[in-house]
Amino acid sequence: MKKVEFIIFHDGKEWVVSNGVMSLSDPTLVGLDAKICGALKREGIVKPGERARIRMAFDMGTMPQWIRQYSQHYFNRDIIIEGEEDKFK
Repeated sequence: MKKVEFIIFHDGKEWVVSNGVMSLSDPTLVGLDAKICGALKREGIVKPGERARIRMAFDMGTMPQWIRQYSQHYFNRDIIIEGEEDKFK
């Protein structure tokens, strides 16, 4: 299984993921997941028949200093993306 890592944070309006190769954003996590899935398939990172684990580690630098001690793992997410087989072979 392939692994793709992103940093995730909220900019006050949208959830944002970035990894140095691409940056995506959406107001909702559901929408963000869909954008990640579409972008990875479109860019050929996840090909038909493949699976990928997408790891999103929360950027603790976006949280106020005083609360960080209570939120060691505040918001880490994993999703699995499955490349669809080509139905028109």
